[in-house]
Amino acid sequence: MIISNFIDGNFIPPIENRMMDDSNPANGAHIAMMPRASALDVDAAVLAAKRALPQWSALTMIERADWLDKIADALEEIKEEIAQTESLDTGKPISIARSVDATRSISNFRFFAKFARSQEPLIFEMSDATNHVHTSPLGIVGLITPWNLPLYLLTWKVAPALLMGNCIVAKPSELTPLTADLLAQTLQRIQLPDGVFNLVHGLGPEVGQAILEHPDIAGISFTGGTATGRIVARTAAPLFKKLSLELGGKNATIILDDANLDTVVPGAVTAAFTNSGQVCLCGSRILIHQSIYDEFCKRFVEQVDAMIIGDPSDESTQMGSVISMEHLQKIESYIDLAVEEGGEILSGGSRAMTGPLDSNPDAAFIRPTVIGGLSHLSRTSTEEIFGPVVTLHSFTTDDEAIEMANCTEYGLAGSIWTEDAERGKELAERVESGIVWVNTWLHRDLRTPFGGVKNSGVGREGGRWSLSFFSEMTNICVKH
Repeated sequence: MIISNFIDGNFIPPIENRMMDDSNPANGAHIAMMPRASALDVDAAVLAAKRALPQWSALTMIERADWLDKIADALEEIKEEIAQTESLDTGKPISIARSVDATRSISNFRFFAKFARSQEPLIFEMSDATNHVHTSPLGIVGLITPWNLPLYLLTWKVAPALLMGNCIVAKPSELTPLTADLLAQTLQRIQLPDGVFNLVHGLGPEVGQAILEHPDIAGISFTGGTATGRIVARTAAPLFKKLSLELGGKNATIILDDANLDTVVPGAVTAAFTNSGQVCLCGSRILIHQSIYDEFCKRFVEQVDAMIIGDPSDESTQMGSVISMEHLQKIESYIDLAVEEGGEILSGGSRAMTGPLDSNPDAAFIRPTVIGGLSHLSRTSTEEIFGPVVTLHSFTTDDEAIEMANCTEYGLAGSIWTEDAERGKELAERVESGIVWVNTWLHRDLRTPFGGVKNSGVGREGGRWSLSFFSEMTNICVKH
């Protein structure tokens, strides 16, 4: 398979004719050739967006909402292809690709279309004047998205950006380009106006940097690692581009003394190992009240040991590969570090699989790994690993749990498990985090703000926060 950039409504090869490989991390097989584009391709995409902007921004929000519904309908027709392609490109189980990636990619468009139709004009009356808040698009926006939830997170940005009248230059991860290409094919098929959505494939330091530096791109929405986020901010902020940064996390799962282990243990396993732990919201630090620590550990390890790890295309597989051999080696380096720091491997730590897939030295598999005996201040317990590795820690008081939860540089998400919902809510208010769930995990209302504090990001996405980011607001004060 050969994929191309999508610029001005057409699939075109990179201007400098450089290409690179895309491979399946579950077996190392070559699956596609993709562009290694350059700043020249970004220039062409921006030019196409500039030509399309006047006509697209002139539509009403409701007319653009109709387009979002058309996109959702078209993606619904290829939902299974999306899931199969995402599983192939990322190594995640097909069951997750169907239930999470494909489903959410479609629902993102449906949500913002419906949300737009519920909006009322913002009007503020004074005794002698009326204030009208008028929104207009930023113009051309750059969307840079990661490899862990490729189409899911791309559509989370594309839908509100289009809705508010912007034209787009998007760069997906070079590790997972295939579903972004499927989206571009879909937009061409339904005849979205040329130049409204442009897709440029390539490397971050080349294509991503060109998007950040381009003077005609007014806003950048970036999801990815904190280290790369610093580069994005350092580049774009002096150019006064509008910035939204959703970055890394090292999230705590807090299990209180009254928690029901029948519910908590499977919930903690899901929060820890969904998508091989490669979700920025995963609960990779599990803090357990001392009175139930031993029983929790016993049950937790039993359930982790029973997980089926193997062929992503098999319906029974619960955890597939990680994204690449390079990332696998990073994860293994942290497991080695945990041992050096005095930790005990309670489960996993090896590349052995349990599912129906022969051992393959090019397959990026590692068993879900549980580590006990570490200080909550150790590097393994505080640095983002972004893989199927969790550390277990005990606490004796609620205050100690909060202190432990807040000890890292990150503040993206977390969960608290208790039979006393009010106690859980009160504790959640003390967690330094953008999102805290009580007695659940990854339960999302798309109207609510999504984002992190500390080194987990800047800004919020979701509902009106997304609409606000992708628009400029003018207050028009009319004197009576």
